[in-house]
Amino acid sequence: MLFFDPRLSKNRNMTCATCHNPSFGWEDATQSATGAQNTRLDRHSPTIINVAWNKSFFWDGRAATLEEQAKGPIESAVEMNLPIEEAVARLSAIEEYRTWFTRVFGNAGITADNIAKALATYERTVVSGQAPFDNWVEGDDNALSPSAKRGFDLFVGKAKCSGCHSGWNFSDQEFHDIGLSGTDKGLGALTGRSDQAFAFKTPSLRNIGQRAPYMHDGRFEDLKAVIASYISGGIQRRSLSKKMFPLTLSEQEIADLEQFLLSLTGEDTAVSLPLLPY
Repeated sequence: MLFFDPRLSKNRNMTCATCHNPSFGWEDATQSATGAQNTRLDRHSPTIINVAWNKSFFWDGRAATLEEQAKGPIESAVEMNLPIEEAVARLSAIEEYRTWFTRVFGNAGITADNIAKALATYERTVVSGQAPFDNWVEGDDNALSPSAKRGFDLFVGKAKCSGCHSGWNFSDQEFHDIGLSGTDKGLGALTGRSDQAFAFKTPSLRNIGQRAPYMHDGRFEDLKAVIASYISGGIQRRSLSKKMFPLTLSEQEIADLEQFLLSLTGEDTAVSLPLLPY
């Protein structure tokens, strides 16, 4: 319920779901997010699908836990812009919230940490559904088209996409410079290390067909543009990931790879907007 409550933003005009919209793969359909004060942010909203299995959070990994991440946007001056203690005061003034928090957290009730725990617990329930690829892996040979099957062979073979997009969630949970232009140094801006400059966290590819635009800054409108960027090998610089290299793919191979990526979009679970207490 808190995830959809605008009272967690200073001007009461923004919720967590504003940037992490269930209709758009639990992220934002615009290139970059817009804050509560109509401030355009530098980065695209990352999905919260399968965050229960993440090792770190945000594109640059600056939060070590989901609870820490949950507090970040609420207090950020360019996002929801609400001091966390003011959020506590707002929720504490609502009888129904006081009742629910007491039921869950006992006498501690509504605190900053418990608000973060409640939000993080909800986010951990956002899990990708069964996708055509999963059905194929489980033995249904008709679940994927011939094109998607060829795309999978490229993904784990010639194109070497699985070098970073690995495992069932298609992310190694690591940070890589993939050679994109721009001034945002990602992880390197936090650590000050030149070899980590321009490095961003590998996103999951689950439900990727719902999640355009793509990359940390939402620069690419479709998957073909993403694939073209990888084909180029990226900007050559010291921090460029050793897993990046120029590729030669035919138009058919590009189409096959895209079809495989689209096969990772699973069945949607209906999300009902809650009736908020007042």
